[in-house]
Amino acid sequence: MSEQTMYDMEMRHMPDIGGHFGRFGGKYAAETLMGPLAELEAAFHASWEDESFQAERLRLLQQYVGRPTPLYHAEHLSRAIGGAQIILKREDLTHTGAHKINNTIGQGLLAQRMGKKRVIAETGAGQHGVATATVAAMFDMQCDVYMGREDMRRQAPNVFRMELLGARVIPVDCGSGTLKDALNEALRDWVASCETTFYIIGTVAGPHPYPLMVRQYHAVIGQEARAQFLEQFGRLPDVAMACVGGGSNAMGLLHPLRDDNIRLVAVEAAGYGLETGQHAASMLAGRPGILHGNLTYLLENSEGQINGTHSISAGLDYPGVGPELAAMYDAGRLELDSATDDQALQAFKRLAHTEGILPALESSHALAAAMRMASTMTPDQMILVNLSGRGDKDLDTVMKVFGKGEKA
Repeated sequence: MSEQTMYDMEMRHMPDIGGHFGRFGGKYAAETLMGPLAELEAAFHASWEDESFQAERLRLLQQYVGRPTPLYHAEHLSRAIGGAQIILKREDLTHTGAHKINNTIGQGLLAQRMGKKRVIAETGAGQHGVATATVAAMFDMQCDVYMGREDMRRQAPNVFRMELLGARVIPVDCGSGTLKDALNEALRDWVASCETTFYIIGTVAGPHPYPLMVRQYHAVIGQEARAQFLEQFGRLPDVAMACVGGGSNAMGLLHPLRDDNIRLVAVEAAGYGLETGQHAASMLAGRPGILHGNLTYLLENSEGQINGTHSISAGLDYPGVGPELAAMYDAGRLELDSATDDQALQAFKRLAHTEGILPALESSHALAAAMRMASTMTPDQMILVNLSGRGDKDLDTVMKVFGKGEKA
């Protein structure tokens, strides 16, 4: 695929001038941030048109991140389930162990271009924090990462990794101590320090232009997968599927495939079950509202207050979803599914036993839905699943569930 073809694919389905994808998105931010957001938008578009910027970004993705990541036919798992073939896009094999590095490379380069000396980020599962700290270390920038206290407990190894990389991890105790609270605190920091600080948002949410920027930096996932599928199998998959919290890995895979005749499926975190109210399924169980600078589907009560969420995977434990995914769902281009904590854990264990791969608990949600769907399909059909990260970071959680020292 030529660079021009890649560029054309990446720039499809642009938001309007106000940053809206259909009725969703926008720029709902403090007046003090309107200038910095306009500056950011101009810098992003200028960089995207700059051949030298793109060349450096692609060089780092190849030589530092390790792209392209391979497609892997999970033959043993597919055979054990029966039905459709499950094909994994191995984002777990990137440097730092998850898809998040694709975005932080792009935003880190943009921060350098804009002359910023400090970067901040929010993180839930810790992978975006690690990826931000990694890029900050490489570019010699000061780095502060906001992380909910509960997520710090769940993801202690990633907290240590960030600190080893030179970042300061700032605990957030307000609210539920999870991802939405970390994002709130990071936005407050940026309001006070935007002249010297670049905020590297980790998902396809936030005020415009962040949903567009993050989508563009992650589109490499779907671009590669599309070309690899055609080369390896001579056709495209029947279904493409990814887990969804905020939605960065989902948009990365699904955006380059949305004009193809493929079923696109987003898998939300059903937690203890949708009927319990203790979940993070913003599209399946939410309604439109404004959070973190954009209009999207949210989990909120009748008074507009954000509901508490629950997922065993910290990266999905968020009460909203990226506005472009909300628009795709509204337009009928995106199907929804969900997986409970227990289903994700069983998928984690099954992939480990059949293929020798430990998936992140986030990715395990998509895998659980893919396994369920595959059993209803025929062996000549194929499901592409974005394996967005590896499960090393989740071993403490998994050990506590299955019992330390017991056979999983």
